[in-house]
Amino acid sequence: MSTASLLALALAGLVLVTFPGLCAGTATAHRHFTDCHPSGTLEGPSTGHVCGECCKPGHVYPKYRCSPPVTASTKAVMTLNNFEEGGDGGDPSECDGKYHYNTERVVALSTGWYAKGKRCGKNIRISSKGRSVLAKVVDECDSLHGCDKPHAFQPPCEPNIVDASQAVWDALDITGDEVGDYPITWSDV
Repeated sequence: MSTASLLALALAGLVLVTFPGLCAGTATAHRHFTDCHPSGTLEGPSTGHVCGECCKPGHVYPKYRCSPPVTASTKAVMTLNNFEEGGDGGDPSECDGKYHYNTERVVALSTGWYAKGKRCGKNIRISSKGRSVLAKVVDECDSLHGCDKPHAFQPPCEPNIVDASQAVWDALDITGDEVGDYPITWSDV
């Protein structure tokens, strides 16, 4: 192997070690390359709440007023939400004041995309893995507030989140270890 080849290989390894989100097109890579920048921070509570996704005491979380521009194929990260009473979604849905069964194809959008409720009750098309599904917007995935009871003690959402019910994941045939943070595209219908 030539010196130039070894140098190129070493440089590529250094880039991947320095920026691990560039590997394999992970959702982490999608989260950090948006046109939306934090508009402030929110400090976690002084005492912790026990759950895997809960805010950590003393941790500082970014807040966002914006979301990336909506296009015919808007890149986003889909997360799993339990919209039922007692689920990890917190309070009833913002759009209709109700809880929703996880068998319904419903979503919550990050604050900027939620657009102060302008998408409430409307369907969006979510696409991934060569499949697409319609889902109704019923809630906001709040990018400005969090770490409290109305937000199930979770941090503010990132600006590019489509928080979807289990029915949406099932319709897209995303199962097992793939469920969590998953890169998708979406559009208005």
